[in-house]
Amino acid sequence: MAFEGLSSRLQDITRKLKGKARITESDLKEVLREVKLALLEADVNYKIVKDFIKVIEEKALGQDVLKSLTPGQQVVKIVKDELTLLLGGEEARINFTPNPPTVIMLVGLQGSGKTTTSGKLANIIRKQGKKPLLVACDVYRPAAIKQLQVVGKQLDIPVFVNENTKDVKVIAKQAMSYAISKMNDVIIIDTAGRLQIDEALMQELKDLKKDVKPHEILLVVDSMTGQDAVNVATTFNEELGIDGIILTKLDGDTRGGAALSTKKVTGRPIKFIATGEKLSDIEVFHPERMASRILGMGDVLSIIEKAEETFDLEEAEKLEKKIKKQSFDLDDYLTQLRQMKKMGSFSSLLKMIPGFSAMKDVKVDDKEFIRIEAIICSMTKEERRNPKVLNGSRRLRIAKGSGTTVEQINKFMKSFEMTQKLMKQMTSGKGMNKLMKGLDMNKIQDMPEFKNLK
Repeated sequence: MAFEGLSSRLQDITRKLKGKARITESDLKEVLREVKLALLEADVNYKIVKDFIKVIEEKALGQDVLKSLTPGQQVVKIVKDELTLLLGGEEARINFTPNPPTVIMLVGLQGSGKTTTSGKLANIIRKQGKKPLLVACDVYRPAAIKQLQVVGKQLDIPVFVNENTKDVKVIAKQAMSYAISKMNDVIIIDTAGRLQIDEALMQELKDLKKDVKPHEILLVVDSMTGQDAVNVATTFNEELGIDGIILTKLDGDTRGGAALSTKKVTGRPIKFIATGEKLSDIEVFHPERMASRILGMGDVLSIIEKAEETFDLEEAEKLEKKIKKQSFDLDDYLTQLRQMKKMGSFSSLLKMIPGFSAMKDVKVDDKEFIRIEAIICSMTKEERRNPKVLNGSRRLRIAKGSGTTVEQINKFMKSFEMTQKLMKQMTSGKGMNKLMKGLDMNKIQDMPEFKNLK
């Protein structure tokens, strides 16, 4: 996950701060030096780091902070607030025109992921009650049009194509007429990737902008490109005038700090982030939530939103009744497992839970959930409903059917029994408060889904 290195460093620093009963000016300067190094190592632009540290120092050196009862927490709050401002302050959404169709043009370098992002953007916009149309205007890259058609088919979103011309202005204008006739209220134009120094192709974008007059020009930036992300964002904004940024490949193993600099250098907000390969792996960018994630404070609101989008209300009500009756079985476990998988990887979800990111000795193995699904699917209906019938011969059969071992079956059944006990705790006494107080992290780490790295 992008920002992982930065996140780890900043969390270490903030933990030290929180533990201090008193902070001297020299303590603060040492902490700010560490913050500065963490940001620079994460590839954040040097000038931005310098300004960032200066603002924090000015605010943190105030007497109200140094003399307060919790100076460490005060400084952490200042860091979070300033990080939120660096990321954009407030979320910025698509500005839909009251007179549809709204035209959105995606631009960026070759290989930044524009075509896939076009589909992802159309998918998230459709969830807002819109009827998007994808337009294939990448007439240079081989198979680009076909790729967009495949993406459109997977999402069941129409794609406008005209392979008889390479004039993108003609294609875009035809697409607008088509969209009006088919009642599509959002048009997403997938343009060809280009280098910011390619004057001819940049001029093509300028001409397309002049003719089509898009309501939004969104720059797709590969977050793994390092400091070049800043140069790309600056040039495209100066040459074309962008309205927002979409960061892609945030699931990659990258320092990602350069991406944090794009808002500051362009003055244009990050509107969306793409966090994986699936066409559902895109989300609205919330600066405050991202700052919380980076500092290890969690992001519960995003988890709730993902759950609301993913979980079936009827199924949730059925599950609630079963939990209350204490009849939660392996069929229910499998249903919830599949619902959770739709929300994204378990490791990424875990990082959104406050406190979990600080537990460096706990790691979620996403592959383990695939094995668990195979184990449950290899059971009979009777075995799923009443796991007590699982004797040695049945476990051996399930192991062979699921490609696992009897030992893995035994470990999973122990974790399932623990899950059943947790469910019972949720329905008794003081409910969730009692459950959270009674959670034994050592027991949780013994579950096969969690790997203890100590």
